[in-house]
Amino acid sequence: MTTLRLGTILKYVLLILVSIFFLMPIYVIIITSLKPIEEVSLATMWSLPTAFDFSSYQIAWENLSPNLLNSFYLVIPATLLSAVLGAMNGYVLSKWKFKGADILFTFILFGMFIPYQSILIPLIQFLRTIDLYNSLWGLILVHVVYGLPITTLMFRNFYANIPSEMIESAQIDGANFLGVFRHIMIPLSITGFVVVAIWQFTNIWNEFLFAVTITTGDNQPVMVALQNLSGSQVVQWNVQMAGALLAALPTLLVYIFLGKYFVRGLLAGSVKG
Repeated sequence: MTTLRLGTILKYVLLILVSIFFLMPIYVIIITSLKPIEEVSLATMWSLPTAFDFSSYQIAWENLSPNLLNSFYLVIPATLLSAVLGAMNGYVLSKWKFKGADILFTFILFGMFIPYQSILIPLIQFLRTIDLYNSLWGLILVHVVYGLPITTLMFRNFYANIPSEMIESAQIDGANFLGVFRHIMIPLSITGFVVVAIWQFTNIWNEFLFAVTITTGDNQPVMVALQNLSGSQVVQWNVQMAGALLAALPTLLVYIFLGKYFVRGLLAGSVKG
C-alpha cells in the first residue's frame, strides 16, 4: 500500500513538473504583455512588472481587429464546407461501396501529403484565372480543398461504426441517398462534426503560408497581421505578446469549451477504419 501511494505521489509530481515546463512560455508572454516597453528585456524576462500596463493590448487590438474579423470570415465558412463535404465523402465511401471506391479513397488521402510549397505557383495562377486571388473566398476555396482528405478520413472511420442495417431500414421506408444522409447519418455523427470542426478551425486559424501568399493588405487574416505587427526597425515585444494572446484566444476558447467532445469524438471513430 505504501509503495502504491508513493508511486501515485511521484506520478503527480512528474505531471506538475511537466505542466510547469509547458506553461513557462505562456507565463513569459502574459507578463511581457503587461509591461511597459522600458521594462522589456532579456534580463528581466522572468520578473513581474512593477505596474500593470494594458496599453499594449489597446495598440494590438487597434491593429489586429480588422484582421481578426477576416479570420472569422475565413474560418467559419471554410470549416463548415469542409465538414459537410467530408461527411458526404465519408458517407459514400463507407456505406455506398462501388467499383473503385477504395482506389478513389486512396487518391483522396494522397492530398494530405502534398506539401503546400510545391503547389503555390500553379495555385496562385489558378486563383488569378478565376478572379479569386487576393480574396477571402479564394482562401476559403483553398482550405476547403486541402481539408477534404483529413475530413473524409475522419468521417469514413466514424461512419464505419454505424450499422448498415439502419441504412437498409431507412431505404425500405423510402429514404433516398440524401434522405439517409440527412435523417440518419448527420444526427448520429454530431460528435464527428465536433471533432472535424475543432480540427479544421484550429488548422485554418493558425495557417500562415497560404494566407500570406494568396491575400494582401486588408484581406489578410490575423496571423499575417500578427507578423506585420512586429515592425521593421524596433520590435515592441509587449505589443507583440499582447497580439499573440489576442490571436490565440479563439482557438484556446474552442478547446476549453469543446475539448471533452473532441476526445469523445476521436474515441468514437477509432474502433473501425
